Amino acid sequence: MALMISVSGIRGIFGTDLTPENLTRFTAAYGSWLEGGTVVVGRDTRASGPLCEQVVTAALRAVGCEVIRVGVATTPTVAMAVLSHGANGGIVISASHNPAEWNALKLLNEKSEFLDAGQGEEVIARSESRDLAWKPYDAIGGEREDPGALEHHINSILDLPYIDPDVITAAGFRVALDPVNGTGAVAFPPLLERLGVQTVAVNDEPNGRFAHNPEPLPEHLQQICALVREEQCDLGIVTDPDGDRLALVTDRGEPFGEEYTQAAAFDFMLAKNPGPCATNLSSSRVAEDVAARYGQPCHRSAVGEINVVKKMQQTGAVIGGEGNGGVINPDLHYGRDALVGAAMVLQLLAEREVSASDYRAGLPDYHMRKSRISLEEVDGDALLQRALDHYADREPDTLDGVKIDFEEGWVHLRKSNTEPILRVYSEGPTPDAAREVAEGVIAAITSGS
Repeated sequence: MALMISVSGIRGIFGTDLTPENLTRFTAAYGSWLEGGTVVVGRDTRASGPLCEQVVTAALRAVGCEVIRVGVATTPTVAMAVLSHGANGGIVISASHNPAEWNALKLLNEKSEFLDAGQGEEVIARSESRDLAWKPYDAIGGEREDPGALEHHINSILDLPYIDPDVITAAGFRVALDPVNGTGAVAFPPLLERLGVQTVAVNDEPNGRFAHNPEPLPEHLQQICALVREEQCDLGIVTDPDGDRLALVTDRGEPFGEEYTQAAAFDFMLAKNPGPCATNLSSSRVAEDVAARYGQPCHRSAVGEINVVKKMQQTGAVIGGEGNGGVINPDLHYGRDALVGAAMVLQLLAEREVSASDYRAGLPDYHMRKSRISLEEVDGDALLQRALDHYADREPDTLDGVKIDFEEGWVHLRKSNTEPILRVYSEGPTPDAAREVAEGVIAAITSGS
């Protein structure tokens, strides 16, 4: 596996693809692109994190940047620190849901947003050309720590006008927590304590030794589902290692569905502050259903958090997100945030006096399927063109690959940025319907290829 380089940063297996050398060069390129200034640096709990933090901090200082270190922190906590310090940017050292041997740099701009395509390409170009602004000994940047970054993040959530800790406390919630030994193990206990929630936890040591696959998908949640049932909890909360994705488990110990985290956040926000919503093309149709209850549009963007953010800003969306458990609340910051997502869900359940299972049962039921077509010996662009031609009467969306809407479902085909595959996402009212609609499209575009 080679080092993955994209507009949002670099990612790879530490010690083979991701090395101190390329960490130094890419970080220095980013700091040079910023032309100095202040940069917030935080990391997740991986074993390689402390060393990567030292390399990144040194490289930033060497090109004249002032570094504010927040230590082990969720991605949204780093984003909030960029805003609170008026910093020029931020670096999150985290490979998100990748296995423990991976690490990565995730780059933020002065708005605490991930770099857009143009900004990222400028950093990549500097890295490749070695256009690095190394400073002499008397112009090296300084560094300092901010031990209050998490407290600021939590206070900002509790200061939102629609989050009332007294209402949540009065509900007497008992919550199971699985932060997979990542940053959520540091961030969630104080948040839940401030909300008056009794917590039972598993995998809550911030040691980076992930007890199960760290991507918060239903098939990886057996342990917390059992814990919810055993401890008679009202809700289960699961995060990925860097705390920007939120998965839920109902009081019956059943996965809420990662696509439905976003739906619940939309429902909560639109009841408080009606307005447009935004999500990406590969997210569930339930987002439109919830928006329609409030007479609001749900805009779609290309896949990728920064693309959703741009669409939110263009349309004045009051809430946005991604179907992978990402909630983007612009009242806080323009980025996925599991902490604010959890607070919103707890407030919703408390105010409406409804159990998590009953609330989930009141939402439309969809099933998603994710498959792929190998492009080792096939032209991906040709397959996309076949889809356009074959389904022209359905007016496919070409914003990001090709998305075809059917009466009871949809299929989205897009080329992967990291693998030689064509991703095929589909959705339908039943698992069989999601499979059948995908297989029909795949058969139509691959016949004779």
